[in-house]
Amino acid sequence: MLEQVPAEAESEKLTDEDLAMSSTPGPTDTQRKVVLVAGSGRSGTSLMAGILKQMGMTVPEPEVVADSTNPRGFGEPRWVVDFHETLLKRTNVQTADARPSAWFDTGRAGTRELNRSELTAWLEEQFASADSLVIKDPRISWFLGLWRVASVRSAASTSTITMLRPPAEVVGSKNAYYGGRQGDISRLAGWVNVMLCTERATRGSSRAFVRYHDLLDDWTKTVVRVGEELDLTEVAEAGTGKMQEVHGFVDPQLRRVRATWDDLSVPDNLREVAQATWDQLNLIAEPGGDTPQVHAALDDVRRAYGALYADAEAFANSSVVAAGPAFLRATRQARAAQAEADAAAAYEASSPMRKTYIRTRRVGGRVKRRLQNRGD
Repeated sequence: MLEQVPAEAESEKLTDEDLAMSSTPGPTDTQRKVVLVAGSGRSGTSLMAGILKQMGMTVPEPEVVADSTNPRGFGEPRWVVDFHETLLKRTNVQTADARPSAWFDTGRAGTRELNRSELTAWLEEQFASADSLVIKDPRISWFLGLWRVASVRSAASTSTITMLRPPAEVVGSKNAYYGGRQGDISRLAGWVNVMLCTERATRGSSRAFVRYHDLLDDWTKTVVRVGEELDLTEVAEAGTGKMQEVHGFVDPQLRRVRATWDDLSVPDNLREVAQATWDQLNLIAEPGGDTPQVHAALDDVRRAYGALYADAEAFANSSVVAAGPAFLRATRQARAAQAEADAAAAYEASSPMRKTYIRTRRVGGRVKRRLQNRGD
């Protein structure tokens, strides 16, 4: 059974503080819309983005180029991926970070005016040619609040589609296609953390949860339901031609990895938390399943995961201490990058006369250093 942790547990405080940071005004009365496709990598997010694109919505170009891990395309705008990667590096957070406290770090990045202004400016460029955008990236869950703020500033409404796939299959697919140093435990913990807090960050907003298997089994029924729930005009008005294009795009054989808990090497307590997460999210995916009772159950699971992770950190304290110097270096580098970005923004906002003065000082400094080197 899952351990019940008091609501005042520190892990719960961190998560709720971060999620409060991400709260933003509701959608505006506008024709502009942004559909955010969220969820763990290898969960069908690319398939959903591709379907919406085929039905008439716009994935901003250029897109990330397809490869052997995703031969039908990622449906990811290149600029968005680069933007998110930059923010994650500055906050020292991984794409599938398992730390509950990581949400606090990325939440603070979402409140920085520099980041909000940059994203708003990019959105305005995209809306110059299209009113309905599909934004998909596995990193987007960390910055949902930032996207809502930028969308409101661009007079656009936002909706979120979160893709669901059994956690054992997600881990198995990542092992098969990503490889790397992460193992079953790290990847499963990352899935739990991302999915629990994606649900919490979207609660009360325009959202839909979609099972990957449902999309492969009967995409028409599934997408029509999502279109009705999120009021997507492109889905409601899709003609026969577009429907045939989607039929050609959706391949039922896309479920290339089928894994169960027996295929993973993970501790029982983590498996129990992951299974409970999956069970409750599955309820939300059902019509009428997004209820206060399910929300309360997910809050309990999130607290249980926070306590579990805190125990793991305490157990591995020696390893954490040994890794301290590397962490400090990464932190200093992230802060230096942020300071450089802030300085660049301040420079661009300065007057032409001040820019000339700054350039003169920089050139003078370089000349002085060269003369000193020659003297040596």
